[in-house]
Amino acid sequence: MSQAITLSLASFPSEVIDASYNKLVLVDFWADWCSPCLVIAPILDKVLKEYENEVIYTKLEVDEGENMKLAGRYKVRGFPTIMLFRDGEEIDRFSGAKPAQFIEHFLDAQLDN
Repeated sequence: MSQAITLSLASFPSEVIDASYNKLVLVDFWADWCSPCLVIAPILDKVLKEYENEVIYTKLEVDEGENMKLAGRYKVRGFPTIMLFRDGEEIDRFSGAKPAQFIEHFLDAQLDN
């Protein structure tokens, strides 16, 4: 079971933008029909468990409600796209399924800043 916060267009400003002033926020832009999204989900769950004191883990299902508007706003071109937010701004991203070690390096690089 994922410990991720499920986002929507309505909750994004408070759960991501506002929260990113206190902690790094990771957003997983994903879709049900996307195979790489299903591959990376358990990897993210496992890695983010180790970072739960430093990173807020969130997921946005792009096909639910009006969530695609957020994908458009952030120019998401493929899924999954993983973004990090700090102080209300996107600071880094990657797309596609990646191994745990890549995700750890991705997070560590920003946590060290």
